[in-house]
Amino acid sequence: MDSNFVDYVKIYCRSGKGGRGSTHLHREKFVAKGGPDGGDGGRGGHVILRANRNYWTLIHLKYQRHVFAGHGESGAGDRCTGKDGEDRVIEVPCGTVVYDADTGEFICDVMDDGQEVVLLKGGRGGQGNWHFRTATNQTPRFSQPGEPAIERAVILELKLLADVGLVGFPNAGKSTLLSVVSAAKPKIADYAFTTLVPNLGIVSYRDNRSFVMADIPGIIEGASEGKGLGLRFLRHIERNSVLLFMVPADAKDIHEEFRILLRELQNYNPELMDKQRLLAITKSDMLDEELIAEIKKDLPDIPVVFISSIVGLGIQELKDMIWKELNSEAPKAAAMTHRNLEIRKREVEMDDEDADWDEFDDDDEFEQDYDELDWEDEE
Repeated sequence: MDSNFVDYVKIYCRSGKGGRGSTHLHREKFVAKGGPDGGDGGRGGHVILRANRNYWTLIHLKYQRHVFAGHGESGAGDRCTGKDGEDRVIEVPCGTVVYDADTGEFICDVMDDGQEVVLLKGGRGGQGNWHFRTATNQTPRFSQPGEPAIERAVILELKLLADVGLVGFPNAGKSTLLSVVSAAKPKIADYAFTTLVPNLGIVSYRDNRSFVMADIPGIIEGASEGKGLGLRFLRHIERNSVLLFMVPADAKDIHEEFRILLRELQNYNPELMDKQRLLAITKSDMLDEELIAEIKKDLPDIPVVFISSIVGLGIQELKDMIWKELNSEAPKAAAMTHRNLEIRKREVEMDDEDADWDEFDDDDEFEQDYDELDWEDEE
């Protein structure tokens, strides 16, 4: 197994706690009873997730299992606000999904380069005693402590973003095809499970256009139950717009192999059944026209192309077919999955928006201040 490809890590995060508000009375020559002037504490640092297209694996987080943001500093006299705690940014590849490690709850998903999500908010800084002066208590000798830090263990799971995902049994010719149509250099050999990690390649098309193709390690019957490479790489198929099924021409029953592959995907995630499907019959250089005509009689009712990556047979026809599907109105599956993710993403962002602490009503303000007073302070 390639130790450089890591698509699943668990890390422990902690935001920064807010700084304590200052309890300070103004002292200055010739100014009698200067009154309260304690400043607010600084905000604790956030833990932020940021998508970065320059990363394609989570290996940089494999040995960095703890991410701690900085604490806010305490306020000071003369209404000086404490320094905010330092934010911690976690750079991840585009297509990373975050779940709560304890409950399995979906937290967020980052898909676009530069997209940022606040995983954990830093604690709000406490208010200084300057805020608590009133007509009846002109010299308050108390202030708020800062809000505590938030701690959470999260799971980061990478799901590769690609336009086309190659689906097939081991030795179906997926890696060979990817090496022919792109500059990718996957490992190729004549034994099963040669490919142990997903590979991405950019396929050049006509008029300087291109699309991204992903070679997913071989699926076998029972993969959805954990057999073979099991579930580890099936997740990467979820983000592909089009699925290209690949079955070799020398298979005992081409239609049956296709049905088995389809069944494994359905067992893993029924949403995958809504994706656009293409079928490529590989190693077709060993077939004559008569055999091709015979095979065509018993094929699934989806677009089919006969190819041979070694001699270049049908490769341009395959590219044309893929491009047509990618630009048709039908990539419903990816759109459906993406739409669901967008909905969940919006829900998280709505819950995670920075609250404007100055704009809640009087009852809320009283309750917030009441809860955050330091009750060990006699006054």
